[in-house]
Amino acid sequence: MSNANYIPGRDDDDDEIEGYVKIDRYNTGLIENLSGHYHNILKQIGENPEREGLLKTPERIAKAMLYLTQGYDLNAKEILNSAMFTEEYSQMVIVKDIEVYSMCEHHMLPFFGKAHVAYIPNGHVVGLSKIPRVVDVFARRLQVQERLTNEIRDCIQETLNPIGVGVVIECRHLCMSMRGVQKQNSVTTTSAFTGAFLHDKTRTEFLNLISAKLS
Repeated sequence: MSNANYIPGRDDDDDEIEGYVKIDRYNTGLIENLSGHYHNILKQIGENPEREGLLKTPERIAKAMLYLTQGYDLNAKEILNSAMFTEEYSQMVIVKDIEVYSMCEHHMLPFFGKAHVAYIPNGHVVGLSKIPRVVDVFARRLQVQERLTNEIRDCIQETLNPIGVGVVIECRHLCMSMRGVQKQNSVTTTSAFTGAFLHDKTRTEFLNLISAKLS
């Protein structure tokens, strides 16, 4: 019997169907409060929240929103500190093509794409999986891409104290694709650098490496 969708929280909402156990852990009081608001929103836009297809929709939206904003409850610096190791490696470390899913704070619509993160160690390295986790911590909040880029950069710089940090994020924004200018193929690229990455040679090496494809 497998468990799925484990979400940190205080309360359990468990369903068992044909040997499959789904465990969602949330604060039930918060879910009820949010569900009430979404129930009212459905009525305000002209829907009938009592019809069959929408009966559980307010609760589903509430749980989805808590999942998509769980970054508020996580500490990115603690994540990095949990897997920091002394290592005399002084070349560039890059984790590229990290999937990014976030929510635009202006319209509460998703934006998504890839993050590329690099740092040059200064006596310490960090477990490679922690870099994507840091990206997720800040992405799972209401965001603008520019701030997201800076927050990832600053967290790594302040925690690891490397010789430099480079972050590039490329995303599509549904607030541009589904509404407003409705430009479906536009991509927004943001970048942020510290230390050695402020120099043209290092920055160019980083940009070339994240653009290269493995043979």
